[in-house]
Parts: sequence; C-alpha cells; structure tokens
Amino acid sequence: MPSPKPAYKRILLKLSGESLLGRLQYGIDYKTTSAIAREIKDVHDLGVQIGIVIGGGNIFRGYRGTKEGMDRVSADQMGLLATVINGIALQDALEKLGAITRLISAIEVKAVAEPFIRRRVVRHLEKGRIVIFSAGTGNPYFTTDTAAALRALEIKAQVILKATKVEGVYTADPLKDKAAKKFHTIRYMDVIKRGLQVMDTTAISLCKENNLPIIVFNLKKQGNIKRAVLGEDIGTKVY
Repeated sequence: MPSPKPAYKRILLKLSGESLLGRLQYGIDYKTTSAIAREIKDVHDLGVQIGIVIGGGNIFRGYRGTKEGMDRVSADQMGLLATVINGIALQDALEKLGAITRLISAIEVKAVAEPFIRRRVVRHLEKGRIVIFSAGTGNPYFTTDTAAALRALEIKAQVILKATKVEGVYTADPLKDKAAKKFHTIRYMDVIKRGLQVMDTTAISLCKENNLPIIVFNLKKQGNIKRAVLGEDIGTKVY
C-alpha cells in the first residue's frame, strides 16, 4: 500500500515550551518530549522538510520577570536562553529516533547551536535534516510567535502548524468559557479585530502580508501533526 501523500513539502511547526511539560508544573518531561519527537519523525519519514520553532514558557517567560520588577530586556534574554534548553532536549529526543537534526540559535551559543544563516538552514532542510530554531528572533520585545512567522517566511515554508492544547481557534478561551465556539476557518483580519489569542498581532500581520496560512490544532491528540500535514480537516485554518 503506497504511503499517503503530504499536502505540504516544507512546514514550520510552532511548539510552545509548555508542550514539553507533560504532567510537570515546571521544566521538561522527557517522556512527553520523546512522544512529540516520534510524531515529528513520522511526518519527516513522509519526505516532509521540517523547521521547528520552540518556545521557553515551561522554564521562564520574559513578561513574568518584568512583573517581578526585572528589566524587560534582561527578562526577555532569559526567556530566549530557555528556548535553547528546550531545543537541546528536543534535538536529543529526535536523534535518539535516528533523525538528523540541526539546532539553530538566533543568539550566539557556539558550543551547542549553529548561528542562523538562511542559505545554510535551507540547505539543511533540502538534505533532509530537521531544523530546530531557538532563541526566537534574537531580540527582546518579540515573541516566539513572531519568530515562527519570520522563520517560516525565510525558509519559504508552505504553512505554519501551530500546536496548542485546544482543538483550534475559538470565540473565547474554551478552557474558561464552555460556550466558546470553534472556528473551522477564519481570516487574518478577523483574528486581529476580535483580539483572538492565536498568535501575536505582529506574527499574524506577517502571515497576512505574505499569504502564509496557519493551522491551529490540538497537539495532545496523538497523530495530529501528521493529520495536519496530510491535509486532513483538523483544527482551524487561518488564511
């Protein structure tokens, strides 16, 4: 029986730091990280080129530091370093499955990650390596959502897959409002006008200006990354 044909050749997967928590309240649950890695490897085995942007919220969030009185730049830099730690964990889990990976950092940490050089990164993808992007854009005041949109455009990804803990985009937070209704599809401008927490406004605007679709789906359902890549009707499509 022939393998299913992916709907996309090159994707950008956005993972939050919280996706690595598992049952923990803080840090990295390696069993959960390994399970996510297996799903990514399954998609990669279909011949899909994969870039991943990883967040750091399971370790440290910049805005939390500022609430405690930290300087915003210092707090954001700590958050960027947290994403590097998550990137190393995900890289380790993927390589234990036999995947060839490259960890890229937008800030200089030569001992553990390559610097971001667009042509080199594209070449890694073309050679079948899974590329993990860490440290956001390398700048304070920018979220990893914006980094995901930027990197997706730079590597010419066909779609952003935004992994979340709910089924898609809703009229309100479905974990707090049982009356919230899910959108099957929604336009970029409607996301911005309604103030929906899909990605930050900068990220949504970048995607809108460059006609880059976003699929928001539930990461907790096993196999959903593959379903999204195969073009199955899951989650919410922002276009």
